[in-house]
Amino acid sequence: MKKIIKILKEKKSIPLDKFIDISLYDKKFGYYMKKNPFGKDGDFITSPFVSGLFGEMLAIWCVAYWEQMQKPKKILLVELGPGDGTLCNDLLKTFKQFKNFYNSLEINLLEISDKLKNIQKNNISNKKVRWIKKINQINYGPVIFLANEFFDSLPVKQIYKRKKIFLEKYVTLTNNKEKLKFLHKKANRYLIKNIKNLNLISTGNTIEYPIEAIKFLGSISKKINKFDGGLLIFDYGYKIKKNKSTLQSVKRHKYLDVLLKPGNSDITSHVNFKLFHKILSKNKLDVKKITEQGEFLKKIGILERANILSKKMTFKEKANMYFRLKRLLDISQMGNIFKVMFAKKKGVNFSLGF
Repeated sequence: MKKIIKILKEKKSIPLDKFIDISLYDKKFGYYMKKNPFGKDGDFITSPFVSGLFGEMLAIWCVAYWEQMQKPKKILLVELGPGDGTLCNDLLKTFKQFKNFYNSLEINLLEISDKLKNIQKNNISNKKVRWIKKINQINYGPVIFLANEFFDSLPVKQIYKRKKIFLEKYVTLTNNKEKLKFLHKKANRYLIKNIKNLNLISTGNTIEYPIEAIKFLGSISKKINKFDGGLLIFDYGYKIKKNKSTLQSVKRHKYLDVLLKPGNSDITSHVNFKLFHKILSKNKLDVKKITEQGEFLKKIGILERANILSKKMTFKEKANMYFRLKRLLDISQMGNIFKVMFAKKKGVNFSLGF
């Protein structure tokens, strides 16, 4: 909070996306830069923590895609925002069972947080894994990008349309200069032009413009078009235009005011999958239909795999596995709110799970 207050005393106000960027990614102050937020003892839980079957099924999907690409001698897997390394370890465990694929494999983990990188290095012991900080460090392929709850944590802008005036959301100080509050300022022409071009306009409601996600999608698309491969995204989001604020903050598995604990709580927004579909298509990728996580995992055989595993389990182990599966698949839990999207270079016909 002190860092934000100091900046605001100098600059008076900062755009919402800049506030999110400082809160999450500032080298000293940022939430992701100074702690491990994942798991039961952290602030939130992602699918790999719920069940190891999530990673196992993703690994099988990757092997199937590699086979469809005619088993190239080299395959690069890039995990975007790899958390504490749990998913990477689950993937490697399964990949080792597919000798030819494993021999062809290299894994890059894209991580900008030195704190999380150290945690990942402590958890992952495999010479096939290396760390990168930027997409432009990728220089060969085919490349499969995996993004599990990556895009929701990138800074967004919010714009509000009042009659014919577009107002951008900023963060400023209260009169006593001790707390934060939101402020609306007239949006600049360049910003208005961009949201119009992306057809994000609607009357009276908040328009969310995922400025950083769009940059990432552009960079990823270039690599896929150059080297072949695809991008598989898992995230909570929506397919139908919402035009309302989806901004939220989480600490200790509970929601709190976004402005209350910057630097000490996670800040996310829901992914506009229809917009992602449009951007990836504009970047000349073949984009499969958007599906739900539960549907995707069922289609690639997660229930059949669970049934095979259950035959060698005790009653207690079996109950635990199916309880966790329910969380991943159920429409009232992660099965529906989490969406899945796959975009690939045109040419290879592959749609497993969609």
